[in-house]
Amino acid sequence: MKKIIVIGGGAAGMMAAIQAASKGNQVVLLEKNEKLGKKVYITGKGRCNITNACDTEDLFKHVLRNRKFLYSAFYRFSNWQVMDFFENHGLSIKTERGERVFPQSDHSSDVIQTLQKALEQLGVSLRFHTKAAELLEHGKKMTGVRLLDGTVECADAVILATGGCSYASTGSDGDGYRFAKALGHTLMKPRPSLVPFEVQEPWIRELQGLSLRNVKICIRKGRKNLYEEFGEMLFTHYGVSGPLILSASGIINDYIDDVPLSLTIDLKPALSEEQLDKRVLKDFQENQNRQFKNAVQKLFPAKLIPVMISLSGIEPEKKVNEITREERLNFVRLIKEISLNISGFRDFNEAIITRGGVNVKEVNPSTMESRLVKGLYFAGELLDLDALTGGFNLQIAWSTGYLAGDSIE
Repeated sequence: MKKIIVIGGGAAGMMAAIQAASKGNQVVLLEKNEKLGKKVYITGKGRCNITNACDTEDLFKHVLRNRKFLYSAFYRFSNWQVMDFFENHGLSIKTERGERVFPQSDHSSDVIQTLQKALEQLGVSLRFHTKAAELLEHGKKMTGVRLLDGTVECADAVILATGGCSYASTGSDGDGYRFAKALGHTLMKPRPSLVPFEVQEPWIRELQGLSLRNVKICIRKGRKNLYEEFGEMLFTHYGVSGPLILSASGIINDYIDDVPLSLTIDLKPALSEEQLDKRVLKDFQENQNRQFKNAVQKLFPAKLIPVMISLSGIEPEKKVNEITREERLNFVRLIKEISLNISGFRDFNEAIITRGGVNVKEVNPSTMESRLVKGLYFAGELLDLDALTGGFNLQIAWSTGYLAGDSIE
């Protein structure tokens, strides 16, 4: 029996501790907060998108960086095994649109309670309000952890699962990066990912809270297309957010320093410009004696109407039958291509995940053990791994945590 210390009581740390303890090891889980899973609690808007029910091989398509590194982890503890784990431990789950898996109750607290119960049943020692100050090694081999109060906890192995920098209020304040660096590991620059955009246009504030479904966005740097996709987005007081935007941020992260980038929104992607013109013409004919501002109610949500009228350049009081063909066609083009300029990304406080972290080239993908220090293992967001929304980032946490806990012999 080995003594294993797990630092971090998030998704990866809890799963690592469960698997390590299930093999008969003595496991101590150190958590600086007063309870486990503070970030798990807020994921999926408090519902916890546990994983995704796609084919296991399709998981890789949704990983943005270092997907090959996850081969062993995903196949050792797949999304289907994650679902089995929770169901076998008494948690009812359900699958929603996009194959996203949630607890039946829609309460992330039930996911955390399921994990904590498993930890307690396996005899894992849970130490709350306990912060690690330093990882101890001798001859490039882990020997234990020095706590903030000066006491030393000896260990045969340490699993570092402290998370990244996103949502620092949950405890992810970059501690793990400091520990890894002190032991010789290289860090890929941490950046906020799956995060909203700020835009330059002041009129965006008038649309705060408006959600648009079935729109298409395109993000470009000059003439280069960086991202193009259909889906749902949300306007905020500073810019844009929502599933489409968050996914885009993960993909265009390399261009974060190249702002402004252009963002265009197609409000009617199902219609060609010609088809949309016929639709607009039909609406205009039905309202030919009304003012322009009162003739577009069927085209847009109420909150968007005054903004679209303003952007069109057509006088709001102008009678529809006085609108020229050129004005109408320009209006149609506006509907197909509202232009915005992305001025920046929001910071780590609003980022769902961190992009960057411990260089995976310095970690054995078959075991999650450091290639530099024997007995040091990594799991979860601390590593330079990130994926799109939809349960894929939590799957990385479960899989890498499980593999780290399972690999300590």
